[in-house]
Amino acid sequence: MATKIRLQRGGRKGYAFYSIVIADVRAPRDGKFTEKIGTYNPNTNPATVDLKFDRALYWVEAGAQPTDTVRNILSGEGVYLMKHLRGGVKKGAFDEAAAQQKFDAWKADRQKGLQAIAAKQADEAKKAAAERLNAEKKADEAKKAQIAEKVAALEAAAKEAAAEAEAAAAEAEAPAEAEAPAEEAPAAE
Repeated sequence: MATKIRLQRGGRKGYAFYSIVIADVRAPRDGKFTEKIGTYNPNTNPATVDLKFDRALYWVEAGAQPTDTVRNILSGEGVYLMKHLRGGVKKGAFDEAAAQQKFDAWKADRQKGLQAIAAKQADEAKKAAAERLNAEKKADEAKKAQIAEKVAALEAAAKEAAAEAEAAAAEAEAPAEAEAPAEEAPAAE
């Protein structure tokens, strides 16, 4: 029986979640499977992989053919590296302890690289947040300057209107004072 290591889709519409399964080549994507060896969630950043490493290694060594996506997942988890190292042990190039040491060194280096990527993403997020804050501050300052200009223009207009009102009131009082003595004179006669 020819076996495949493939993804079996689950999850809701628009939010795919996959199981990594061992299935017969003739079985449909979401059909019967022999064994579930892990899960793959592409919705997180970075994608989350939960894998039964020993079972995956067993099936790869047994000749199960992975799909392209599963091959990338298994390579990223180190299954193919361990298969390669075990081949070296079988040929007598080095012993099991040396193979495990090389694998552990690779895994530590990979973790360091992932941490560096996460730190870089965090720094970029901080820089983007700082840039947004600076742009918002500049926009606020520009808005405050516009408001200050409008307030100054309104105050100047109010002062002009008050001065015109005072001038009009003074004009109205001046003719009234001039007319008032004239009226008093006929009354005295």
